[in-house]
Amino acid sequence: MRTLLRLMGFVKKYRLRLLLAFICMLASSAFMLVIPWLIGEAVETVLRQGERSQLIWLAVALVGAGVLRGVSAFGTGYLAEAVSQGTAYDVRNALYDKLQRLSFAFHDQAQTGELMSRATADVEAIRMFFGRGLRGLLQISILFAGISYLLFSLNWQLALLTLVFLVAVGWRAVAVSRRLRPIWLKVQQLLARLGTILEENLTGVRTVRAFAHEEKESGKFSTQATLLYDQRIKATRQVAFNTSLMVFLVTVPVALILWYGGRQVVAGAMTIGGLTQFILYVTMMAMPVRRLGFITNVFSRAVSGGQRVLEILDTESVVREKPDAIELDGKRERVRFENVSFSYDSPVPILKNVSFSVQPGELVALVGGLGSGKSTIAHLIPRFYDASSGTVTIDGINVRDVTLASLRRNVGIVQQNTFLFSATIRDNIAYGTVNADMEQVVAAAKAAQLHDFIESLPDGYETWVGERGVTLSGGQKQRLAIARTLLIDPGILIMDDSTSSVDAGTEHLIRRALDELIKGRTTFIITHRLPIIKNADLILVLEDGQVVERGKHSELMARNGLYRQVYEAQLSGIEDSGEDPQDSR
Repeated sequence: MRTLLRLMGFVKKYRLRLLLAFICMLASSAFMLVIPWLIGEAVETVLRQGERSQLIWLAVALVGAGVLRGVSAFGTGYLAEAVSQGTAYDVRNALYDKLQRLSFAFHDQAQTGELMSRATADVEAIRMFFGRGLRGLLQISILFAGISYLLFSLNWQLALLTLVFLVAVGWRAVAVSRRLRPIWLKVQQLLARLGTILEENLTGVRTVRAFAHEEKESGKFSTQATLLYDQRIKATRQVAFNTSLMVFLVTVPVALILWYGGRQVVAGAMTIGGLTQFILYVTMMAMPVRRLGFITNVFSRAVSGGQRVLEILDTESVVREKPDAIELDGKRERVRFENVSFSYDSPVPILKNVSFSVQPGELVALVGGLGSGKSTIAHLIPRFYDASSGTVTIDGINVRDVTLASLRRNVGIVQQNTFLFSATIRDNIAYGTVNADMEQVVAAAKAAQLHDFIESLPDGYETWVGERGVTLSGGQKQRLAIARTLLIDPGILIMDDSTSSVDAGTEHLIRRALDELIKGRTTFIITHRLPIIKNADLILVLEDGQVVERGKHSELMARNGLYRQVYEAQLSGIEDSGEDPQDSR
C-alpha cells in the first residue's frame, strides 16, 4: 500500500476529474441498484396484484434507469481513463527527467534494456491500475455496501448466509494478490532482461554477424523468453484458478437462497417479488466480485511496477547541485586541481592526489597508458563525476558551487566514443546550440574540416544521419562531434582522444584549425598523436593515477623519463610505417 499511496501523489493534479468520475460512479451504481427493485416490483405486480397497467410505467422506468446508468458509466470510464493516462504521462516524464539528471556513475552500472522496461512496461502497469483497477475496486466497494444494506432490509437471515460466502471470496482475492506480487515482480524483471538482450543484440548486430554468433545469441534470447513464459504461465494459472473458485463461491449462495428463500415464500414470510430482488442483487454483486481476480492481477502488477519505477525516482544522483549554486561566467577559465583523488566505487583509486594548475588560454596534453586516469581528469572538470577528495576549481570557484548548466555551457567536451542522433547533419551539429543559424553551423563545420564532405552529399547539411551515425565513418563522426562542441564556443575545450579515428591528412587539417581555435581558450587534449602533444604549453604524464612528469615537450625530452620513452617508441612506429616524420616535429 505504501507504493500505491506514493503513486497517488501523481493523481493530485487530476483530483477534479477523479471527483467527477467518483460522482458518475455513484450515480451509475445507484441506477444499477434501482433496476432489480423495479424488476421485483414488476413480478410482484403481475403475480400478486394483477395490475398489469402498472407494467408500462415500470418498463419505462426500467429503460430510463438503464439509459441513465449507461450515461453515468460512460462518464466514469472516460474520466477514469483520462486520469490514468494523465498519471502515466506524468510518471513517465518524471522517470525520463530523473534519468536525464542522474550522474554518469548511475548510467555506468544501469542497463539500457532494464531502464526501457521501467519506462514502458512498468509505467503501463501503473496506468492500468489507475484506469481500471482502482475504478473497479471503488465500484465493488460501493456496490458491496449498497447491496449489503438492501439485502439486510429484505431478509437479514439470507443476507448473513450470503455475506459469509462473499467474505470468503474477498479473503481469497487478498491471499492470491500476495502470492501474485512476487511472481509479477519476477515477470517485470525478466521483461527487462529480455529487453537488454534485444537492445544489445540489435546494437551489436555487426559484431554478432562478424563472429557468426547468431545461434548463440538466439539461444540466449530463447532461454530468457522461456523463463518469462514459465513465470507468465504460473501467474495465469493462479489467476484462472482463483477466478473459477470465486465464480463457484458466488454460485453456492444463490442455490441456498433458492432453497431457503423458497421455503420463506411458501410460509408467507417473504414475497415472490422480494425473493426475485434478493436473487438479482446477489447476482449483481457476483459480477464485480468475480472481477476481483482481474483487479487482484492489476493490483499486483501495479505494485511490482511501481516499486521498480519508484526505485529510480528515489535514486539520488552522486553529482548534486547546491540550492545556492552560482552561475559561472567563464571570463578567464583558469583550471586548478588540488590533491584530487577519485575512485569508481572501488577500493583502488583511479586518481591519487593529482594537483596541477592551468592558466587561461593554455593548451594541456594529458598523456598516459590505458587506465592511467586521463579521461577521468577530463570528466571531473564538467562534473560528470565528483572527486572523492580534493577540489577542482575554475577561476578560483569550486565546480561544486556552480550550477551544472552554466558549468557545462563553459566546458565543451568531444568524447572518445562519439554519439550522433537520428537526425540531419545540421541538427547534430547544432545540438548544443539549438538557436544557431546556418552560417554558424557552416563555420563550425569548416573549422572541423567537415564542410567539404557535407557539401559533397546530395542533401548537404540536410542529409539524414542513421541511428548512432552508422552512415558516417569514424573520422567523419568525430569531426562532426568536434563541430558540435565548437559551436557552443566554450571557454574550456576538452578533446578526449578525438582524433583517434582521423587519418593523418585530416588530422593535419584539424590541427591547423585548432591553432586558431585554441587562442584565448583553455584546452585539454587527450591523445597519443605526437604532432599535437609536442606543441602543448603543458604536458601531464600520468601513470597509475598519478602525475609522474609535467612540463613542455622539450623539458620532458631532456629528462629522459617515461615521456621520452613513449615519444621515441611512437616516433619509431611512424618512421617504420612510412609516414612523413616532418609531420611529427
